[in-house]
Amino acid sequence: MTIIAHPKNKKQEAAIEAVLKALNVSFQKEDESPYDPEFVAKIKKSLAEVKKGNVTRIKDPSNIWESIL
Repeated sequence: MTIIAHPKNKKQEAAIEAVLKALNVSFQKEDESPYDPEFVAKIKKSLAEVKKGNVTRIKDPSNIWESIL
């Protein structure tokens, strides 16, 4: 079984580790993201653009090029 926790800060991380150690549960920490930092930055930038409303809507999926021009 695998449980993945996402602590929001170092205090939560320490508390989770303490509980797991107290229960003698083995665990591993992955400090680095498996994703390329440049890729993550592009995704975050794109999400910010979507929140601002800077998007292109496709009106007719059967004719993509005419619908976005």
